[in-house]
Amino acid sequence: MKTEYYNKPIKEIEESFNTSVQSGLSVGDIKRVREKFGENALQEKAGKTLWKMIVEQISDFMIIILIAAAVLSIVAGEVIDGAVIIGIVVLNAVLGITQERKASDALAALKRMAAPKAKVIRDGKIDVVDSKELVPGDLVQLESGDYVPADLILVESANLKIDESALTGESVAVDKKPGIIELDASIGDRTNSAYMSTIVTYGRGKGVVVATGMNTEIGKIATMLNETEDSRTPLQEKLSSFGKMLGIICIFVCAVIFGLGMLRGEPLLEVFMTAISLAVAAIPEGLPAVVTVVLAMGVTKMVSRHAIMKNLGAVETLGSTTVICTDKTGTLTQNKMTVLKVYDGDDEWQVSGTGYGFEGNIDSDTNKNPDVIDKLLKAAVLCNDSKIKEEEVIGDPTEGALVVLAAKGGMDQEVLNQTYPRLAEFPFDSNRKLMSTKHLLDNEYHMFTKGAPDVALSRCSKILINNEVRDITDEDRTRILEKNNSYAKQALRVLAYTYKIINKQSDLFNEEQDLIFLGLSCMIDPPREEAKAAVELCKKAGIRVVMITGDHITTASAIAMQLGIIESADETLEGSRINDYSEEDFREKVKTTSVFARVSPEHKVRIVETVKKNGDVVAMTGDGVNDAPALKRADIGIAMGITGTDVSKEAADMILTDDNFASIVDAVEEGRIIYSNIRKFVGFLLSCNIGEILIIFIAMLSGWAVPLVPIQLLWINLITDSFPAFALGLEEGEKDIMKQQPRDPAEPIVDRTMKIALAFQSVGLTVAVLGSYRLGFVMAGDISPELQLTVARTFCFTTLIIGEMLRAYSARSEYKSLFSLKIFSNKYLNYSVAGAMMLLLIVVYVPFLQPIFTTTSLNLGQLSIATVLGIVPLFFGELAKKVK
Repeated sequence: MKTEYYNKPIKEIEESFNTSVQSGLSVGDIKRVREKFGENALQEKAGKTLWKMIVEQISDFMIIILIAAAVLSIVAGEVIDGAVIIGIVVLNAVLGITQERKASDALAALKRMAAPKAKVIRDGKIDVVDSKELVPGDLVQLESGDYVPADLILVESANLKIDESALTGESVAVDKKPGIIELDASIGDRTNSAYMSTIVTYGRGKGVVVATGMNTEIGKIATMLNETEDSRTPLQEKLSSFGKMLGIICIFVCAVIFGLGMLRGEPLLEVFMTAISLAVAAIPEGLPAVVTVVLAMGVTKMVSRHAIMKNLGAVETLGSTTVICTDKTGTLTQNKMTVLKVYDGDDEWQVSGTGYGFEGNIDSDTNKNPDVIDKLLKAAVLCNDSKIKEEEVIGDPTEGALVVLAAKGGMDQEVLNQTYPRLAEFPFDSNRKLMSTKHLLDNEYHMFTKGAPDVALSRCSKILINNEVRDITDEDRTRILEKNNSYAKQALRVLAYTYKIINKQSDLFNEEQDLIFLGLSCMIDPPREEAKAAVELCKKAGIRVVMITGDHITTASAIAMQLGIIESADETLEGSRINDYSEEDFREKVKTTSVFARVSPEHKVRIVETVKKNGDVVAMTGDGVNDAPALKRADIGIAMGITGTDVSKEAADMILTDDNFASIVDAVEEGRIIYSNIRKFVGFLLSCNIGEILIIFIAMLSGWAVPLVPIQLLWINLITDSFPAFALGLEEGEKDIMKQQPRDPAEPIVDRTMKIALAFQSVGLTVAVLGSYRLGFVMAGDISPELQLTVARTFCFTTLIIGEMLRAYSARSEYKSLFSLKIFSNKYLNYSVAGAMMLLLIVVYVPFLQPIFTTTSLNLGQLSIATVLGIVPLFFGELAKKVK
């Protein structure tokens, strides 16, 4: 059982780890301690072995049939055919394994990029090291903005506040200080402890490392997640069941053909090879490779749209998303507090610009109280512990917004702090809700105080207005409170500013009364500019956006209304009321609720599970460890790449590299495009396979010689058809794809629309190819039967390939006519068709290849007829689009 240290005195902790709270560990002890406890890093779940990956790749039913066909071909003496089939199996396995390794490497690289540093004291000297090098007993120094690098027991603190939302879900930073906590206290109540992956928002402190790596509280959750097995995606299930169905049909047809041949007394070897031909014809050998490569290329394309997919199959699920459950802060909003207005007690000043850049101005219609604004801005900067560096805030985001506000008013924080250094301070605390600092300005000692408007105003006896100090009246108080309430109703965060002239010896602790009121500022974390357009696009695409946040319901509702997520407060629900609903009532409630505020991690899980029970496909965003269970339960878990913890990234299916809601919508669109393209090339490949089965089956029933030999079928299925299929997989998305309703995830790939298309196209292909085959005998002239058969097979082979190439252009859209598209706009398809035609000519006309492929040279007239017949499948493909 793990030893707990939060209820033990510091002296006992020092003895347990042979450390000192003044000088830390001895450098000479580090190696020994690390050997005992290991690196301070979260362990990844053991990856698949190469052997397991190979077994998974070759255990597909279609692949098993191909292997059987290869073995039987070799046994029958057709070594070339068998070798080619084995080559196909090996190629598919290599592609699949390579892509799986790439996805794993991408996540590992992301983790390396996120590795934080730690400030550690060893032998009394401070040093900065990678956090993974920390060991139990190390003395770590914490400052505002630092990530806590391991689990610590605090030995020193000064106004220390830590944001533990990544671990507990608590949105308010927790006050931390040394001490002894009673045993069995919850993590959130252990105020003497700091936990790995939480962040210091205010103050400073020191702590002794008591747990590292998988022994930390974060590590415990990572352990639970590692025990969860990943389930197969809908696309994998569909392709697997479809492969089994194809395999069973293949075996049945082969058995029928073999039986017919034996009944008719045909040579055993000939019947056997015909059955093998049918097996090869029935299976789209290129399909697994094409699906894998197209998904991989789609995933690569998603990276440019700020989304990293951890597994290929999740792309298809993403494309069928019906509900996106999203956090507010940083995803829908900029996560950059911005001051919008300043009120000087009489006049309102507008502040332009957003974020932590200094671009912007402070203006009012009258500009009649510039001295008041000048003093207010000095109060905002001097009574402040945050800094702005390269448009990033170091410290509390609210105080960072005040530094930016002052800069827009022409005041430089560094210059002000040097000119008017802080002489004393009375730090902010949650009880009195104020912060005060002491400075020497113009030979007078000033105390600047900022804090909650109602508290600060109650401490004021005077007001600076119209550039003079006078007694504050009840009318002044009423006017200021009304302005404060009006800002609060708009979900704006309001701060009040005051000052007081004090003596050099004054103790700030006793001076926070009889203050002079300066004014108010109001701020908000503004919505991302692109988020509103993204929400509107979701509505058109039939996707409902649900905001789930730990923030107050007023703030959440205001942002949701600005973004168009809700239209009234009736569509909101506070977390405290969720448990009041029965299972059945809550299922109905979530259908009409689009904002959940002040929710706990347990609430998030219940919301996601309930939405799924209603038949929706749910995408869920999260950044903290506490979000991991909901991310796992969602159909698509989406982690934040910037603010997200390692554990949330591990639990997720997708990682956003910019933490932006618009990128989720972009990824959904890309998912729809990829799935649409998969349907296009699956339909293209299957119609060819069905056509090949019909061609051989009908020829066999008619008592004709087999029109296509196995090596020809392999060439068509693997080379000729696969490259146009790749090209279809790279087709640009159709313009109306985000205006269509989400697809039913239970809908099979081969739905009614595709069945109609397959019927038309395979019949068209069969008619054209068998027609060409019979014409080949006629146009062969008076030659030996063996040569006539070779000419006929060459006709058949040529018409089939040309028909497939022309039909590939028709397959670019399942609904739109070829002639309504820019016919040659897919350059990859143009290259594929040109390459396939070139290869066809080589196979037909190069002498040493003719015996291998059972072909012979055609004259211009014969080639023209075989080519013209290739137009028939294109006609049937276009005709299928007219049938609903």
